[in-house]
Amino acid sequence: MSKGKDTLSIFALGGLNEIGKNMYAIQYGEDIVIIDCGNKFPDESLLGVDLIIPDITYLVDNKEKVRALIITHGHEDHIGGIPFFLKQLNIPVYATRFTLGLIEIKLKEHKLLRESELIEINPNSKLKFGQMEVSFFKVFHSIPDCVGVVFQTPEGNIVHTGDFKFDLTPANQEYSDIHRMAEIGREGVLLLLSESTNAERPGFTPSERMVGKHLEQAFIKADGKVFVTTFASNVSRLQQVINAAQKTNRKLALLGRTMVNVVKVAMDYGYLTVPDEMLIEPREVNEWPSEKVAILCTGSQGEPLAALARLSTGDFRDVEVDPGDTVIFAAGPIPGNERGITTIVDNLYALGAHVIYGSGSTSGMHVSGHGYQEDLKLMLTFMRPQYFIPIHGEYRMLHHHRMLAESVGVEEGNTFILKNGDVLDIEESIPRQTRTIPVGNTYVDGGEVGDLEYVLRDRKQLSEDGMLMIIITIDKEEGELQADPEILSRGFTDGNFSKLRKEVNRITMETIRELQAENRIKRNIIKKQIKKNIRQFVYTHAKKKPMIVPILIEV
Repeated sequence: MSKGKDTLSIFALGGLNEIGKNMYAIQYGEDIVIIDCGNKFPDESLLGVDLIIPDITYLVDNKEKVRALIITHGHEDHIGGIPFFLKQLNIPVYATRFTLGLIEIKLKEHKLLRESELIEINPNSKLKFGQMEVSFFKVFHSIPDCVGVVFQTPEGNIVHTGDFKFDLTPANQEYSDIHRMAEIGREGVLLLLSESTNAERPGFTPSERMVGKHLEQAFIKADGKVFVTTFASNVSRLQQVINAAQKTNRKLALLGRTMVNVVKVAMDYGYLTVPDEMLIEPREVNEWPSEKVAILCTGSQGEPLAALARLSTGDFRDVEVDPGDTVIFAAGPIPGNERGITTIVDNLYALGAHVIYGSGSTSGMHVSGHGYQEDLKLMLTFMRPQYFIPIHGEYRMLHHHRMLAESVGVEEGNTFILKNGDVLDIEESIPRQTRTIPVGNTYVDGGEVGDLEYVLRDRKQLSEDGMLMIIITIDKEEGELQADPEILSRGFTDGNFSKLRKEVNRITMETIRELQAENRIKRNIIKKQIKKNIRQFVYTHAKKKPMIVPILIEV
């Protein structure tokens, strides 16, 4: 890079080579603008962790350059990290009307709303940060008010699509602005960042209207209550459930805090139309005949604490799934969630329910909000980028998206697949991927936020190999044992522990006597040597590596 000249840089802070916790940053000169700030839900290996959010160490270190956070839409993997971000960097947040409504709910929960600067934008808005001018264009996705972002810089135009698909007959009448996309392409796009979630799936994504017809038929056929579980943020899907309930003369109850919150925001802002007196409280469900009630609930991904999981085990107050009721999964399973969903489906069948589940192609109850291959190729054709970064997907998805880009005219070698922490620098319209910034995972565990790797290692060790606690009472001056050590265990069978107890006791006493003879009776030395000797013995005889906790009581 030549000295003294401003460089255009794209930072991958989250969402590249993964699905979740999306965050990217664009920097030109002394100005940094961030796009999205989502969270990611942990898998079963992250014991006790509630959320994974982006690591913003680089942004905090350069906080004097960070100008704004721009949000493309209101899904959790794009807004879920905002409260934690604003606690460290309180900068203006720009988002569309519905997205701001969802963000406000989160900031209220974290008691941050009053001190946060939220600025509403729309597809016609224009912003300026230093030498970067920012404009927007409307895209269609499975949530209202979605936008793509255009950064006009001295190096050229950078486009971030947000999440999208092309639906020519959208249920909510929110059409993609294909004329604006074509105009952006004619103006010239130096670099396109485009989502890759469905890059492996051929064809166009089916229209959302297909789901409405199947939902209506299921409601007509149902004899008992109808339970529908879907993503609360899929407002057009919620509207279709409401329409089906209205046509079959059913009242509607909402279960799950997220569902209640999203429906309220959508109704307040005019994105959801609910007939007067249709909504009832959960406690009123049993006051109506089963064939006159429908229930919208959270839990489509098998979340163990969500409404549907609790319904499937009979653990939801006021509402029960009775034999003959119908339960509809109006959402596709996110990879990794299949086991939890299967458990819930089994439980529902055991309760005597009729369950409609599976992929959208088999059940007809779901279509993706993310573009298939032809949607992605159409976006590439509109934008005609010189360079391309596939984003928002696992590596195989990014790879397939790269091949799609090359098939519609992006030159081979002009596509960059980045990992989180990678930086693409562009100077004089030439990109170079030569540097990285430190990026890891930041975990939210209850009230704690940070790098909890050491805590997770301890939890994993406890879960797999258990714990041995050795309580030792010694003379403070002489270092002599005042009583036999007390050995407590967790995670061992009674048979294993009884065999080990005598030897652990003996090793503990021998270790203390040896240290006393060597005049090494300091507390830290005693604990360290006992842990070492017992660890070796237990592994040799039990093939386990338990957490060993010596507790020294000096008298």
